[in-house]
Amino acid sequence: MQTYNVAVVGTGAVGQTMLQVLAERDFPVGRLRVLATSRSAGKAAAFRGEEYVIEETTAASFKGIDIALFAGGEASKLFGRAAVESGAVVIDNSNNFRMDPQVPLVVPEVNPGDVRWHQGLIANPNCSTIQMVVVLKPIYDAAGIRRIVAATYQAVSGAGQEAIDELRQQSRQVLNGEEVTGKVFPWPVAFNCLPHIDVFLENGYSKEEMKMVNETRKIMGDEQIQVTATTVRVPVFNSHSEAVNVETREKLTAAAARELLRQAAGVVVVDDLEARAYPLAIQADGRDEVFVGRIREDFSIEKGLNMWVVADNLRKGAATNAVQIAELLVQENLI
Repeated sequence: MQTYNVAVVGTGAVGQTMLQVLAERDFPVGRLRVLATSRSAGKAAAFRGEEYVIEETTAASFKGIDIALFAGGEASKLFGRAAVESGAVVIDNSNNFRMDPQVPLVVPEVNPGDVRWHQGLIANPNCSTIQMVVVLKPIYDAAGIRRIVAATYQAVSGAGQEAIDELRQQSRQVLNGEEVTGKVFPWPVAFNCLPHIDVFLENGYSKEEMKMVNETRKIMGDEQIQVTATTVRVPVFNSHSEAVNVETREKLTAAAARELLRQAAGVVVVDDLEARAYPLAIQADGRDEVFVGRIREDFSIEKGLNMWVVADNLRKGAATNAVQIAELLVQENLI
């Protein structure tokens, strides 16, 4: 079997999950390099039962590397182009290149063919966008989509390991009657909801909300889709949940939508109200599928559907999607 030299850049929550997913999916890794900032250099990272010394990322780190998985942050802005110049295909989880018209923005269940026109860089979409479009693609193909209204309930793991630690700390502080302290979020997140993810823009939306608007159109290849979103951070450790309302161009019943989604790749329908069965964050945690339920017709408009969508944001929303893109590259002989 042919193997590929892989670099994983970043050792936070997403980077660690990338290593885990590469191992679980038995990706044909030949040589592995684990790269990070100078703060993490010299520490150890585990992969397939072995320990790898974390190296500081430099422009020269990618010599001989076939695939570079960037976990996020500023690293790809600093070193992404250098990795491409060294001969690697970069799969980047940050927002740095997503809206660049020369860079494919790929969700393998939705637009796998876009990997074919990469020029060394492929962008991994935002976590909340990924899980939504995986569910909406079968509906789009069957009935078209005119408008999407999304409200997200996003876990703290989306803000990194420090945010996970902060929720744990603040939960103890609240339960013990202590003063609540924190530095990751502008307000306490324990036992609270914050309608504030990323920075606010001049139009009153947050950057996270506009990611969902712009990325959805690019991935679906349809600039006519109207999208609006409200993104909220909630006191959940992992897995994002979304309430999604979609107005289709052709009438689609809830039963028809449910059947389409049962047949869709990467989707699990959990929708049995009598059994109180619907997607839960605690059940999606550690899974790669996107879960959908509460599928019902929106009686306020002629051609509308409501649904509840849940996925593990560290896996399908980041690491797994990136590894799936790498698998596509191998399948299509694009490396």
